[in-house]
Amino acid sequence: MLKSMTGFGRGTTKEGSSRSFTIEIKSVNHRYFDLNLKMPRNLLSLESKIRECLKEKINRGKIDVFITQNVYSNDDMEVKFNEQLADSYVNCLKQIKERYETKDDISVSLISKFPDVISVEKKEEDSDEIWSYMREPLNEAIESLVSMREKEGKKLKDDVTKKCNIIQELLKDIEKRAPLVVKDYKERLNDKINELLENSDIDESRIAMEVAIFADKAAIDEEVVRLNSHIIQLKDTLEKSEPVGRKLDFIIQEMNRETNTISSKANDLQIVNLTINMKNYIEKIREQIQNIE
Repeated sequence: MLKSMTGFGRGTTKEGSSRSFTIEIKSVNHRYFDLNLKMPRNLLSLESKIRECLKEKINRGKIDVFITQNVYSNDDMEVKFNEQLADSYVNCLKQIKERYETKDDISVSLISKFPDVISVEKKEEDSDEIWSYMREPLNEAIESLVSMREKEGKKLKDDVTKKCNIIQELLKDIEKRAPLVVKDYKERLNDKINELLENSDIDESRIAMEVAIFADKAAIDEEVVRLNSHIIQLKDTLEKSEPVGRKLDFIIQEMNRETNTISSKANDLQIVNLTINMKNYIEKIREQIQNIE
């Protein structure tokens, strides 16, 4: 299915988990796959896995991923006793007691108050365990993003198809008008010669030669056939399921080139006006396909 490169997705951890994630993914158009991750430092080891999951579903676009984490358990915290440091403090206290013959006892309460004897530290986290919590909300966010990109892609496809149909109708008008261009030129040439020569004899063979030269220069049959072929190819490409953005961009360039050639060769105001309308629709399509994956 055709996909837009614009979309948004969100995923959250189900209730009841000791660790929860909220993951939001935003994408806009870009020539390549450009990933920007914003998440807590303790998740940096999972960047490659997150990238792999995204690339399985997304081929192109500027992707911004925002990950927030909440931990509802103290299981990841650890209380540590610095035995060597405590021994040093106790020995020092004993020396003070002996030197000054004090009677105060050395208590656990006293020792525990000394700096760094007891500390609370964060346990080293298992990245696989964290990933087991993150994977579900990440997949949910990706699926939500892809779904939105597909919906936007369908809208783009329908609108581009309508514009292609309008261009084809304009092209049919050009095909109808093209044979009359030579006929009108011949009539204008005859009128001009009659006006100049009045009652003198007219060299019909010379007129026929001039008309033939004009007809050859103004012939747009090949360009019309090629342009129509490009339109059909573009509409067929819109039906494909794989990424087609770059191919569509190439086709639209060819359509624009053929339209410009028709406009310059036709030497007819009506055809020129028709090609102006065509180029207007071609430009609108070109802008739209910049957002197709």
